[in-house]
Amino acid sequence: MHLIVIECDELWSFVGNKYDKQWVWLAIDRETREIVGAYIGRRDAEAAQGLWASLPEVYQESAVSYTDFWGAYKSAIPQDRHHAVGKESGQTNHIERFNCTIRQRASRLVRKALSFSKKLANHIGAIWYFIHYYNAARPVNQVP
Repeated sequence: MHLIVIECDELWSFVGNKYDKQWVWLAIDRETREIVGAYIGRRDAEAAQGLWASLPEVYQESAVSYTDFWGAYKSAIPQDRHHAVGKESGQTNHIERFNCTIRQRASRLVRKALSFSKKLANHIGAIWYFIHYYNAARPVNQVP
């Protein structure tokens, strides 16, 4: 049986002004490096549930998940498949790297920019657009 491993993390952004924070919750498949789940909202247990609900069924049923120690993950991910780890463990390197990539390439997520989103719907759309573009650009794993 093939072990499916995902890494989950969240990064902040804002809409309209710096007081309207929106958190981008992401899950990446460690093997394929595809973003397999995403949710945009607050930084709470409800948002962690939203990330979990965004995952395809195969991930919800069998994936082992690595996250940071943010408490909201405990309420969303089954305890027997959830591993909270520190950055020094290296178990969340891929999702942390993706967070840097999306900040560099999606101008709406740059911390000090004039191109921030003024409407939440546009913000969500821009993030989804980038995620779909990123996944489509991933090389296809070919089985020998």
